[in-house]
Amino acid sequence: MKLHLKIWRQLDTAAKGNMVDYEIDDISEHMSFLEMLDLLNESLLQRGERVIEFDHDCREGICGQCGIMINGRAHGPLKHTTTCQLHMRSFKDGDTIYIEPFRALAFPVLRDLKINRKSLDAIIGSGGYISVSTGQAPEANSIPITYEASEASFDAAACIGCGACVATCKNASAALFTSAKITHLALLPQGKLETSKRVITMVNQMDEEGFGSCSNTGACEVECPQDISLLSIARMNYEYNKAQLLKK
Repeated sequence: MKLHLKIWRQLDTAAKGNMVDYEIDDISEHMSFLEMLDLLNESLLQRGERVIEFDHDCREGICGQCGIMINGRAHGPLKHTTTCQLHMRSFKDGDTIYIEPFRALAFPVLRDLKINRKSLDAIIGSGGYISVSTGQAPEANSIPITYEASEASFDAAACIGCGACVATCKNASAALFTSAKITHLALLPQGKLETSKRVITMVNQMDEEGFGSCSNTGACEVECPQDISLLSIARMNYEYNKAQLLKK
C-alpha cells in the first residue's frame, strides 16, 4: 500500500506550524496506524531528518495518550476506536491522509502531534477525595449497591481521558469528560458525601481551563473510544443544579 501523508509539523508551542507532505509505501493493511508512523519515522532517521513526535504508551486502547486527528476526525474514521487500535485496512492504496494534533485552546501543541492534556488532570485534581473510615474494611453487604447503579458507575469510570470529546466538539467542550468523572462517584454511596462540593469545583475548574460550553450536538459520544453516554452530561447538570440550590 502506498500513501500520501500530510502531517502537521510544529517545533514547539510558540512556533508556527504547517502541514508537510510525505510519501510512504510498503504499508501492510495489518499495521496499526501508529506502526505506520513508526515506519515513516525510521525512514526520516535514515535521511537524517527530525522524526514526527506523537503521544503513545500502551498501544492497547487503554491509556488514552494516542489521540490525533485523522482526516478531520478524532482517532480516525472508525467509531469508538483509539488511534492505536486503528489499522491501515481502514484506508486504500493511494489515499491522502491528513494527520493533525487535537485542536483546543486548553490543549496547547507541544511538538508536532503531541499536545498538553494537563487541563484534564486539573479537572480531576479539583474533585478532591472521598471520605472513608480508616481501619478494618467494612463488611461487603453493609453498603448495598444495586446492579444498575454499579454498572452505570463503571461505564462512566471507563473514560480514559484521551480528549477526543474535546477535539471533536465544535466548542471544544470537556463536558463529557468532566461528567464521566462526576457520574462515576455520584452514583456510588462512597462518593455521595462530597458530591455537591465536587461537582461545583470540577465544573468551575473546567471553565477556568478554557474549555467551551456543551451544546448537545452529540459528536463527543460518537467519537469516544469508551462509548461514554451523553446521559453523564445530564447527570452532571442535575448534580450541579442541585448543589447550587443546596447552597442557598
